Amino acid sequence: MKTLTRFSNTLMERYLPDPYIFVAILTLLVFLLGVTLTDSTPIEMATYWGDGFWGLLSFTMQMVVVLLAGHVLASSPVFKKLLSSMASTAKSPGSAILLVSVVSLIGCWINWGFGLVIGALFAKEIARKVKNVDYRLLIASAYSGFIIWHGGLAGSVPLSIATEGHPFADKMGVIPTTETLFTTYNLVIVIALLISVPLLNRWMMPRKEDTFAIDPALLEEDTVDEAEQNETKTPASRLENSYILSVLIGLLGLVYLVQHFITKGFDLNLNIVNLIFITLGIVCHGTPKRFLVAVKNAAKTVGDIVIQFPFYAGIMGMMVTSGLAGIVSEAFINISNEHTFYLFTFYAAGIVNFFIPSGGGQWAVQAPIMLDAAAALNLSYAKTAMAIAWGDAWTNMIQPFWALPALAIAGLRAKDIMGFCVFVLILSGIVISLGLYFF
Repeated sequence: MKTLTRFSNTLMERYLPDPYIFVAILTLLVFLLGVTLTDSTPIEMATYWGDGFWGLLSFTMQMVVVLLAGHVLASSPVFKKLLSSMASTAKSPGSAILLVSVVSLIGCWINWGFGLVIGALFAKEIARKVKNVDYRLLIASAYSGFIIWHGGLAGSVPLSIATEGHPFADKMGVIPTTETLFTTYNLVIVIALLISVPLLNRWMMPRKEDTFAIDPALLEEDTVDEAEQNETKTPASRLENSYILSVLIGLLGLVYLVQHFITKGFDLNLNIVNLIFITLGIVCHGTPKRFLVAVKNAAKTVGDIVIQFPFYAGIMGMMVTSGLAGIVSEAFINISNEHTFYLFTFYAAGIVNFFIPSGGGQWAVQAPIMLDAAAALNLSYAKTAMAIAWGDAWTNMIQPFWALPALAIAGLRAKDIMGFCVFVLILSGIVISLGLYFF
């Protein structure tokens, strides 16, 4: 395994480009496929790309905030102590890898935004504590937890079809989560991944001479105390250093959050996660001044998301409007039968995910085609939806779109972790396939 991992890392280091180059190549590839395989002209494909370019603008801002707010919270004294205390339980590189993997998997099962950020921040804290742990594998382990998100409590497809009035309610009705998230096959897949992924990550630990250990000093950031040196006491500075102001804003956020959960149940959507992070960040930093210094530090990590997500939105525009996504789905339907349909739905979703790395967007594209096929074969709408959901999660392991927040927090490149993630892709593909086929 160490030999295979070293080969994979060398391959990725040599041939995997920067994520921006990756999305630029994908853009050109989809453009050419659209012109070749559909009736779209080059001008039409360019129009689809431009019309879709800002389609993820709201989501991009949500991702910027989840990354920034999570980073701010983790840098607060209170949260640093908590992460440090948890990190101290790892006594060796092997236990560090296992611990990060488990924390990330559980976090992403609860909520993908929470788990994605917390996993990376926790891995970074462990790197400060544990000597001779491979930093690349540590961050890859944190990202590997994301494989579980669409089978968890915040999975966008199962939650969407459990909501009254969802876009496909006329075709499939409202399907409760007892028929998706809490079915035997889904729970078996989740439990199998919770056990196998940490063990795989531990198995991939490189030889001592190949270990990429990082100097803990490089992980330190500017402290708030430096920003407060030689500050003149004025009415404005007193407000900037007021604990009372932070407490009052924190109480306002707390009141809203309590009211939200009382009236809507455990609705932990991305906006609520962001509000929790921001509210806790304000309170845990104590003063507005310390909070703003933490925001300034965190803002350095969001550049890749800001510039790359619009390109994926443009790709999505070309895939959807030209009909390319439908062509991929129909190709797999044509070779399916009642025994293999869920498997091929899963594989089709995995391929489409390269070009439409958004669970909700992918569901909107594939659902009409796959649901009609399920009806023709007299198969379950619910399991078809979960096959698409798992396919969306599966190829995230080698699609750098969702790795960007973790990489930004860690200060690494996609090529640094993707050599490890390839093996998580292989393992999870086997586990999910068996779960969908036999249960």
